[in-house]
Amino acid sequence: MSEKDKTQKSLEELNDVFADIANVLMFNGEEVIKQDQLHEANPHTNYSASGKIREQERDVSKFWNNNMIRLAAIGFENETQEDNDMPLRVMSYDGASYRGQFSPKNNNQRYPVISLVLYYGYRHPWTKAKSVHDCLKMDDRIKKYVSDYRMNLFEIAYLTDEQVSLFKSDFKYVADYFVQMRKNGKYIPKEGEIKHVHEILTLMSALTNDNRFEDSYEEVRRKERVNMCSVLDEVENRGIEKGIEKGILQQLVKLIARKMAKGKSVYEIADDLDEEIEKVQTIYDVAKEFAPDYDIAAICEKLASEGTAF
Repeated sequence: MSEKDKTQKSLEELNDVFADIANVLMFNGEEVIKQDQLHEANPHTNYSASGKIREQERDVSKFWNNNMIRLAAIGFENETQEDNDMPLRVMSYDGASYRGQFSPKNNNQRYPVISLVLYYGYRHPWTKAKSVHDCLKMDDRIKKYVSDYRMNLFEIAYLTDEQVSLFKSDFKYVADYFVQMRKNGKYIPKEGEIKHVHEILTLMSALTNDNRFEDSYEEVRRKERVNMCSVLDEVENRGIEKGIEKGILQQLVKLIARKMAKGKSVYEIADDLDEEIEKVQTIYDVAKEFAPDYDIAAICEKLASEGTAF
C-alpha cells in the first residue's frame, strides 16, 4: 500500500468520523450508527485470476455490531478520478465479503454488506458507469438475464449546503472545502475547531494532491486552537515560501545559462557565482539538454520533475 493510500484512509478510519459519514449519507444525519458499535474489519480479500490467488483491498471497512449481533459490514471507497470499472470493483468487494460469510467461523451468521463510493471530483460530476449494466456492451435480448449491480455513489462536492451542515465530525470541513471549490472555485474557511488535525491535513493533501496541507502540520499543531482558518493561513505561507524558492532557482538557472552560452565551464561558473560546484553541476547537466536557447522555465520544470532539491 502506498503512503498516499494510507493517508487517504487515516481520517475516515476513526470511528467518530466513519459513523458521521455513514449517518449523513445513508440516514440523512440521524444517528443510527453509534461510533462505539463500529469494529475493525479486514479490508483484504482474495480472488483468483489467471490461475493465481490475488489480493484486493477496500479503502476503509468496518463491522457494525449491536452487542453480539453483526448488523452489517460497511466499506468506503475514495475516488478522486472517475473509473468506469468502479461498479465491477464494488461488486467484487461485496461478493468477496459475502463469500467470506460461508466460513464456519461465522457460525452461519449472515449480514448485509454495504459499499459507499465517495467521489471528490469537483470540476464536473461523475459521468462514468454507475452500475454493472453501464459497464457492459450487450444485446438487448440478453439484458434481462444479466443481473445488474448498482453502486452507491456519493459526489461529495455536489452535496447541498443542508447536507454539509449535518456533519458533526471533522469531515464537515472536508465536505465544505470541495463544495465551495465546485461552486466558487475558491475556498473560504469557516470557524470551528478541528479535532483530528494530522488526519484531516493528510487526507486533504491526498485528495487535493497539494502537499502544503500535510507540510503545514508541524506549525499548525503548535497553535492552541486549530481551525481551517489557521490551516489555510499556514498553507498560503507555504505557497509564498515555495514561490520565493522557485524565483531564486529561476534566477540562478538564468545566470548559469548565460555563462554556459559564453562557453564557461562548470568550475568557472561556480567560481563566478560563488555557488557550490555540485549545485552548478546539477543545473548545468539539465541545461545542456536545452541548448542553445536555454528555456529557463523548461529547465526548472525538468529539475522539479527529477526531484532536485537544494
